Amino acid sequence: MKNKIKELRKVNKLSQSELADIVGTTRQTITSIEIGKYTASLILAYKIAHHFNMNIEEVFDFESLEEED
Repeated sequence: MKNKIKELRKVNKLSQSELADIVGTTRQTITSIEIGKYTASLILAYKIAHHFNMNIEEVFDFESLEEED
C-alpha cells in the first residue's frame, strides 16, 4: 500500500526510529510500511496519522489496494 510516511517524516524532521518510538513500534516496522512490504494495522495507521494531525486516508493510499484486485 502506498503511503506518505517518509515524506511526512522528512518534513517534520523525524527519523524512522523517532517515529517508531512515538507510535509504539519498531524502526523495522516503519521501514517495512514505508516501502510497502508491510501494511500497517488499523491501530498503527491511526497512531501514525494522528501524530501528523491527519486522517488515515491522507497518509495511506487505499486506492492502490483497489488496483491490486
